[in-house]
Amino acid sequence: MDSRTAKFRIGQVVKHRVFPFRGVIFDVDPEFANTEQWWLSIPEEIRPRKDQPFYHLLAENEQASYVAYVSEQNLLPDESGEPVGHPQAAALFETFDGQQYRLRPRTAH
Repeated sequence: MDSRTAKFRIGQVVKHRVFPFRGVIFDVDPEFANTEQWWLSIPEEIRPRKDQPFYHLLAENEQASYVAYVSEQNLLPDESGEPVGHPQAAALFETFDGQQYRLRPRTAH
C-alpha cells in the first residue's frame, strides 16, 4: 500500500461532504485507526475505505458539539470564514485567521 499525504491539515476548518456538520481538525491518522465495530456500524453504502487518512475533528452541528472521526473522502474545506464554536477549541488553538486555527504552544515536563 502506498503512503498518502493528508489533504487537510491540523487547524483547518472543514465540513462533512454528506452530513450537516463542520469542525476543526486536531489530529490525523494516516489510515483508519478506529475499531472494526465502529467501521462496521457505518451503513455499507456510505462506508469509507480504510486506506486513506482519517481526521479527528472538534465538530459541531445545529444541536451539539462533539468529537468526530471522519475519512478524507468525506471532507471538504469549509469556506464560510466562520470560527468553530466547539468549547474545546480555545484549549487547543490560539488564533483563527478565517480559514485556519493556529495550535497553542505545548509545554512538556
